[in-house]
Amino acid sequence: MRVLLSTYGSRGDVQPMAALAVALRGLGAEVRVCAPSDEEFAKLLAGAGVEFVPAADPVRAVVTGGAPMTPEGLPQRAAAMTVAQYEAVLAGAEGCDAVVATGLVPAVAAARSVAEKLGVPFSYVAYFPTMLPSLHHRPHALPGRPFPPDETDNRVLWEINSESFSLLYGPGINSHRRAVGQAVVDDDDDDIVRHVFTGRPLLAADPVLAPWPQQQKGPSDLDVVQTGAWLLTDERPLSDDLLAFLADGEPPVYVGFGSMPMRGASDVGRVAVEAVRAQGRRVLVGRGWADLGLVDDQDDCFVVGDVNHQALFPRTAAVVHHGGAGTTTTAARAGAPQVIVPQLVDQPYWGARIAELGIGAVHDGPTPTFESLSAALTTALAPETRERASALAPTVRTDGATVAAKLLLDSDRS
Repeated sequence: MRVLLSTYGSRGDVQPMAALAVALRGLGAEVRVCAPSDEEFAKLLAGAGVEFVPAADPVRAVVTGGAPMTPEGLPQRAAAMTVAQYEAVLAGAEGCDAVVATGLVPAVAAARSVAEKLGVPFSYVAYFPTMLPSLHHRPHALPGRPFPPDETDNRVLWEINSESFSLLYGPGINSHRRAVGQAVVDDDDDDIVRHVFTGRPLLAADPVLAPWPQQQKGPSDLDVVQTGAWLLTDERPLSDDLLAFLADGEPPVYVGFGSMPMRGASDVGRVAVEAVRAQGRRVLVGRGWADLGLVDDQDDCFVVGDVNHQALFPRTAAVVHHGGAGTTTTAARAGAPQVIVPQLVDQPYWGARIAELGIGAVHDGPTPTFESLSAALTTALAPETRERASALAPTVRTDGATVAAKLLLDSDRS
């Protein structure tokens, strides 16, 4: 069996696909991954031994250096992405027997169109429950399409969300489908939301950290298959200078925001270092896309770039981060208390879950102050928080990618 995996998004979108690719290959399948043409993603996939099909624009340049996205410009940007991803996936999918996609909505729609053209099965994967429609949680508002402030009925909110999908993404998706000779997505039959997510999406999230609600109500709920998170084993050693820093004192607090560019990054970095120091802790700064760095020349701080979190996080006192699905799961698996400073989309969800589970704290809002981050760190560094995080760590599943790979292969055989 040959499988094409498609995504357009940050590292948090690409790395789980690499994990699925490795699992599929281990079961005898041939796999290619179509992902943004960023050098770091090419290196990631090469390190996993996975064939890389580059998509159009590097995503880091779009996120950190492109013109700010406006609601008015989103439909045009979405239409262009649909075309570009379709061409990339089609070029890489020759001879494939199935297509699996995640990432930004236009890119997913493009991958589904390729699957239709080839006449092969298509599967969508979400990395967090609240991406998928359910009466048990509210959707995420789309750019320029806020929800009515007094509306609390999830059914109504998902209906509004469906309208927003159609307005922002529908024109570009349907224009492209007409161009390649495919039927348009008709809201009366199969709206854009269900077209993209399908009726039976995969949920690649840990069932303890992010459970899918089991008590479903109404015909609009999807038949979701939760596999567990797709975790790519990282065998890279920590550098000698990092190991020396770790060995030279008590475990530090890691501060890093991954693929988030972070407004006022230098101020955020200084606030974080000062707040950690005030707790009597050393600081390990993850550079990330925000390009964080040292704020002075004191020897209680150390900066790392792309580093093996699986090896690093068990050696930290706590992890302060943006709340991406991958970082949250890796920290939980390591038994490290967390402080989540959410920026967008799913990150408030992960922050809320960490707080509910008692394994860390969620910061109120995207921009920490010394006082607000200090309060969150006090919670995260409390002995009882460490105890709960340590107790939860062994419950995080590590076989999610293998579960999904077997499902995909068994589905193809049936």
